[in-house]
Amino acid sequence: MLFALFLSVSHAAVAQNYTHTTMTESYVTTAGEKLVSGLANVVTGFVELPKNIIITIRQEGVPYGVTIGFVTGIMHTVGRTGVGALDIATFLIPTKPSVQPPYIWKDFSRETTYGN
Repeated sequence: MLFALFLSVSHAAVAQNYTHTTMTESYVTTAGEKLVSGLANVVTGFVELPKNIIITIRQEGVPYGVTIGFVTGIMHTVGRTGVGALDIATFLIPTKPSVQPPYIWKDFSRETTYGN
């Protein structure tokens, strides 16, 4: 009986240590990803301008794309850059990326959205 108790206690200690290690690695990974995506979005946010012009031209035509796509591109440039700066400032609070796609080069033909 003492042997069974010893085995169950040691198994619980190993499981707790594994869970703690996994949680720590998860925290570091998530915080690191948030910092990297924030930096990338601050540096590449300006690419939203041509991206939105291209997307709008494909959907609505050249006149609409050059005007409305340009304005939309400016708004998304400010949005992506601002969210990136916020992610850099708060990377120690590990959350999922607030901007989708998280990087401008991921799914370039998809419109940018904000929030989860």
